[in-house]
Amino acid sequence: MDYNHLAELLFPHIRQTPEEVEARYPKRALPEGAKVTRMGPSPTGFMHLGNLFGALVDERLAHQSGGVFYLRIEDTDKKREVEGGVETILKAFASFGLHFDEGATLQGDSGAYGPYRQSRRAEIYQAFVKSLVQRGMAYPCFCTEEELAQAHAQQEAAKENFGYYGKYAVWRDRPMEDIEAELQKGTPYVIRFRSEGSIENKVRHEDLVKGKMEVTENDQDVVILKSDGIPTYHFAHVVDDHLMGTTVVVRGEEWLATLPVHLQLFRAMGWKAPKYAHTAQLMKIDPETGGKRKLSKRKDPELALDFYYREGYPVPAVLEYLMTLLNSNFEEWRRANPDAPMDDFPFSTKKMSGSGALFDIEKLRDVSKNVISRMPAGTAYDYIAQWSADNDPDFHKLFTRDPAFSKAYLAIGRGGKKPRKDLALWSDAKPYMDFMFDELFQPDYTLPQNVSADDAKAILADFAGVFDENDTPEGFFDKMKAIAAAHGFAADTKAFKQDPGQYKGAVGDVSMVVRIAVAGRQNAPDLQTVMGILGRARVLERLRRAEAAL
Repeated sequence: MDYNHLAELLFPHIRQTPEEVEARYPKRALPEGAKVTRMGPSPTGFMHLGNLFGALVDERLAHQSGGVFYLRIEDTDKKREVEGGVETILKAFASFGLHFDEGATLQGDSGAYGPYRQSRRAEIYQAFVKSLVQRGMAYPCFCTEEELAQAHAQQEAAKENFGYYGKYAVWRDRPMEDIEAELQKGTPYVIRFRSEGSIENKVRHEDLVKGKMEVTENDQDVVILKSDGIPTYHFAHVVDDHLMGTTVVVRGEEWLATLPVHLQLFRAMGWKAPKYAHTAQLMKIDPETGGKRKLSKRKDPELALDFYYREGYPVPAVLEYLMTLLNSNFEEWRRANPDAPMDDFPFSTKKMSGSGALFDIEKLRDVSKNVISRMPAGTAYDYIAQWSADNDPDFHKLFTRDPAFSKAYLAIGRGGKKPRKDLALWSDAKPYMDFMFDELFQPDYTLPQNVSADDAKAILADFAGVFDENDTPEGFFDKMKAIAAAHGFAADTKAFKQDPGQYKGAVGDVSMVVRIAVAGRQNAPDLQTVMGILGRARVLERLRRAEAAL
């Protein structure tokens, strides 16, 4: 077989050599140990939690080591591509604060190792496929779908491995005359890699997550170039990761089955393969069966990345929670460093679990409460303002009408060793503080069981006479004690517990009456601070309104 002649028949338009292509992609000038990682999503219009899970590993490995984190759009499957898919990808990662050092952008490419869209790299791939044909390591295959289906049926009947190999690789050693005849007829064809592997052989491999392992050698003549001249993922990512200098490939463990193919292709090209880190699948407890299963696009809304913004989960909380799944020692580090930025955490693939990562939405809510409680009031305000502008415009108008007013309320109980943890989601802000706005104030005047309506009216009237919006919380409570004693309630809770028959109730019941009148409910932050924010006129009006309603 004259392989040079065959290569020219198949690729007459390809004049550049692999050496000329490689000259355009010089080795990156990076510090020793710097890692180059990439995200390679397909523009299908759906960005899921697994994308973010892997991207977080990519970003940490690259930026902790002084390396490069880049975006490559893997758009070789045009059937699955949707309009606006690239914009969806870019917006999703940007919304979670994962910014690429180079790669595809809406305006084009940013960086010296592009094009960063695989659909624009067809001639690059074809130059390398042509070289494989010239070396007798690849060949055209003219099998129809029907012929491949027939071979599959034969393999099934004989209980043999499925695929294109051995006697089923019918175009592997066909004479040039047969090939030329099909080419002259214009028969569609693909290019297959000629595998010299055997399933009797094992390949040793050390995965950054799974550790040392042995995989069965690939014996399949896989398709590396489709009939449209665009490569399959198998070949495209091998070429791109080599030319772009990728040092670590992070991907889901579902790709482990194809690892032998990829390692074989790197060897055939004479290139050093990058390190691979196969991440565990995201699992959840099925509410119906109680067993573990993979997160499902059909069943689980939390798989979609836009779910988190829509529901109001803070970006830092989602990232922190994912880090607890990625590194087993993150929670211990966070307890020791409660105020440190997450980027200070020394992320390591050695601390990643090789088994399924169990996603728990309730645990995420707990993490979110902690994250929000550590935020300054101004930061929380900015997040709520942004979220409400997109998701609750009516509340947004009220919330942003007086920023100082809203920030003062959010500041209550913030800071210190035991900050308040009222908010788990930005959507919690409205029910948490709606009573602060007259437009949303819908009071529930249900009194404590041992306080009569007449006593409540008297308590409110007395308090209106002594209310001072500039009181301290201690000063407010002293007034509650005095009013309690005046109306037959124990000024000291201990005294009430020791002899409850002597009193109508305790001072806490009296202060609850005032709380219900001002806040319209029994649960609210420190009441004196709330009243100071509301102001004298509004507090007195609410006291009057409650007294009239009782």
